[in-house]
Amino acid sequence: MSSESDAFDDIGPIDYLVVEYPGGRPTGEALPYLVDLVDRGLIRVLDLVFVRKGEDGSVAAVDIVDLSRETDTGLTVFEGATSGLLGQVDIEEAGQAIGAGSTAAILMYENRWAAPFARALRRNGARLVAVGRIPVQDLVAALDSLEADVEAEGRAETGAGTGS
Repeated sequence: MSSESDAFDDIGPIDYLVVEYPGGRPTGEALPYLVDLVDRGLIRVLDLVFVRKGEDGSVAAVDIVDLSRETDTGLTVFEGATSGLLGQVDIEEAGQAIGAGSTAAILMYENRWAAPFARALRRNGARLVAVGRIPVQDLVAALDSLEADVEAEGRAETGAGTGS
């Protein structure tokens, strides 16, 4: 008999993201890239929920069909993409993160590409003890800082700019 954890052996890591469209609505420009990730089996969309924050600060979920009627985004391809894992609390939290008059997408997805790796780790008794993401802006700032340090070090070694 298999254990309850065996049922989850083939599941990859689950991530979510919240993308804000300040003062507007999604155009659908990024949609083909998301569809491609799904079609290639790299990710599986578990939930896709849209949220709108009114000028008065009120937050409400927006139906994909209604959003597509307002602007032809092609988003209806994900109509019904819901596991039920995202709830009202998640909608409220996303609403706190976005500006008034904005729309946001909350996407929860499984990283299917990582499932075999995760399965092997679990079978070896490994446990995930930390996870994180580095925002691109932070990465660029860190690389710029390192480059400036290397340049300053090079000038100091050659005596450039020291008046020597």
